[in-house]
Formats: sequence, C-alpha cells, structure tokens
Amino acid sequence: MSEATPAADYDDVTRDIAEVPAVEVITTVGVHLMSAAAVKLGLAEDGEAHKDLDEARKLIHALAGLLDAGGTEISSFHAAPLRDGLKSLQLAFREASIVPDEPGQGPGEKYTGAVFG
Repeated sequence: MSEATPAADYDDVTRDIAEVPAVEVITTVGVHLMSAAAVKLGLAEDGEAHKDLDEARKLIHALAGLLDAGGTEISSFHAAPLRDGLKSLQLAFREASIVPDEPGQGPGEKYTGAVFG
C-alpha cells in the first residue's frame, strides 16, 4: 500500500473546493466568524476564560464587512440569519463593554449603521 503524495492530496482538496457553491463558502465563513466572535465575547461555555473584546471587535467587524460585500450575492434566505446573528453579536459587544462605543462606532457599525437593542 503506498502513501498518497502531498500533490495528490492538494489536487483532491482543490477539486472539492471547486465543487462547493459560492453561497455555501460565504455562509460557512460567516458562521465561523459568528462562532469565533461569540467565544471571544465570552458567550461560550467557560466564557470568561476566553473573553477578549479586542478580538471580538475584529471578528464582528469582519463579519459585517463580509455581509456588506456578499449579502446580495447569497440571497436574503441565506443572508438574513447571518444579519440577525451579527446584530445579536453587536448588541452583546455593547453590553459587555465597560465603556460602550458611541452609536455608529461599534464593531461592524461602519457597515450596518448604529445598532440599538
């Protein structure tokens, strides 16, 4: 039995990626950003151990940018749940901040506008 060469493995991965529709790639990236942001906001199990608002800000901002750029490409059916999740993360960030950002200055609000509860 011979081992697969790294080049053969790369070809398999490339072929697999080529078969994935763009909407699936965009939504998967969005879900990963949402999950990572939730962890950094301290919303996961053992949350306080992983809480890092600076990291959460970056992830939320990246998610907002992704949805701003790709939201129209993936249809409202796929974008709406991601937008709802983004708003929830933005509100959780505002709640977790000791010194809240001014309206419109929170993470991702450059793309979404000010977020209020």
